Amino acid sequence: RRVALACVRWPSPESPGADLAERLDRLRDLRPGERLTIDAAADLVPALTARATARTAFAAAVLSVATRGAEDHEDASAQLFSLPGGTVMDRLAKPAAERLLDYLVHYELKARASTVGEHGLAPLLGALARPGLRIHLAGHGFGGRVVTAAANARPAGSAATVALLQAMVSQYGFAADRGDGQPGEFRRILDERVVTGPILITHTLHDVAADVPYSIAEMLVGGSYGGIGRHGAQRTPEAVTAELLPVSGTYRWRPGVPHNLPADGFVRGHDDVGGPEIAHALWSAIAAS
Repeated sequence: RRVALACVRWPSPESPGADLAERLDRLRDLRPGERLTIDAAADLVPALTARATARTAFAAAVLSVATRGAEDHEDASAQLFSLPGGTVMDRLAKPAAERLLDYLVHYELKARASTVGEHGLAPLLGALARPGLRIHLAGHGFGGRVVTAAANARPAGSAATVALLQAMVSQYGFAADRGDGQPGEFRRILDERVVTGPILITHTLHDVAADVPYSIAEMLVGGSYGGIGRHGAQRTPEAVTAELLPVSGTYRWRPGVPHNLPADGFVRGHDDVGGPEIAHALWSAIAAS
């Protein structure tokens, strides 16, 4: 085979900082057209502890700058934007402001990743398609959402493999029924056989970052939420439960279905995706397709 590698670089600022001011700066980076409203929220920070009205106004301000159109039930964003600001702050408890900003940064990055995947990468893949060419998609973190959104926008048989490495996607993204009678956001990929080979999902309990927005969602509306990078694909009957193997291990792949690969022994955190065990899994899947 002849193999060509292409890297998609898309605009994603660093994760939220350690204090409230840095978190507000991240939101300004993501929503530069809303700086005045974010600045007004920042002016309320000194009064957040003492005044309930300041907490309510702060939440209302930062919620008002969020990109609309990316709301869904898999991270409770569809419910969040219907809640009064005071209710949001009460449910998040201390440190409510930090938690709300962490959630909104995740939400904006989710929206951006989905847009880049659906409207940027997917058309590019269509332009590259030709007989005999097999396309293998791999992404880490929000890059995992980019490639998943791209695959979701492509017709059946468009990708040979998809590898989600500690991806920022809901654990119910491929679900047949996420618990409310509705399929997951990316269920179409399985139902319409968009991917002809295996779908790899590395996940580990060491990946705390993958679960942050979902734990905040549980505080806001209750219920059960989680990230695919921490729990794998849930409520997905087709999913194969295996494990991430050492480089001496042999995989038995099934075409067109997710493979949950618990990686606790090799992946120690969200960004720890460059090890030889992951490379071995990737190349094994490619060779099998």
